[in-house]
Amino acid sequence: MKELNTTTKNKPTSIDEEKRDFLFITTTGLAIAGGGAFAWSMIDTMNPSKDVLALSTTEVDLSPLEEGQSLTVMWRGKPIFIRHRSESEISSADNVSVEDLPHKESDESRVKNPKWLVVVGVCSHLGCVPLGQKIGDNKGEYGGWFCPCHGSHYDTSGRIRKGPAPLNLEIPPYEFVSDDIIRIG
Repeated sequence: MKELNTTTKNKPTSIDEEKRDFLFITTTGLAIAGGGAFAWSMIDTMNPSKDVLALSTTEVDLSPLEEGQSLTVMWRGKPIFIRHRSESEISSADNVSVEDLPHKESDESRVKNPKWLVVVGVCSHLGCVPLGQKIGDNKGEYGGWFCPCHGSHYDTSGRIRKGPAPLNLEIPPYEFVSDDIIRIG
């Protein structure tokens, strides 16, 4: 009779199989849910914080700028040059042969509204900030900006015309929210 009890104890019953299946499914489900929660929190930490998102765009009111005036605003730690171009500045930028430029870009491909030029005010040579925004600044030989560090001259469209800079002044992403307000970023 002792042998009979020993075999009965070692033989799995259907109740034991159901418990094992339940524990296996529950454990697997909890492991998947825990892994998903961990992955979600890790991925969420890579998103920019609210203060960084607030700096990613900036709105600028252009109404105080009269024709021929410039404004410098900061966006993502870089100076943004905004110039309300006069008719003579627009025509001098349009009348340049693109083939004569070191970095070939037409004026109309660089502006959304011919009256307004918006560029990142960082020289493409070594990252200096060119002169030309303030009254009395040296605007270079082409009436735009002049980088005194190495002698780069930019025209009224922010295109490199003379000097060691390899590229034009960068155009930041921007859009006109209304006739007098732009959103940069």
